[in-house]
Amino acid sequence: MAAEKKCPVCGKPSVDKFKPFCSKRCADVDLNRWLTGSYVIPARDDEPRDESDTE
Repeated sequence: MAAEKKCPVCGKPSVDKFKPFCSKRCADVDLNRWLTGSYVIPARDDEPRDESDTE
């Protein structure tokens, strides 16, 4: 038996229709976090840039 996955937003059990979320509301909360920049991959200024980055 596989462990039941939990909603990454609220922690309730996920529902097949909205996987990996438990509801449309939690899916929308997650989308809003992406669109507003709440989820960010940190970068350092001293990292070398690719030549393709400048084009």
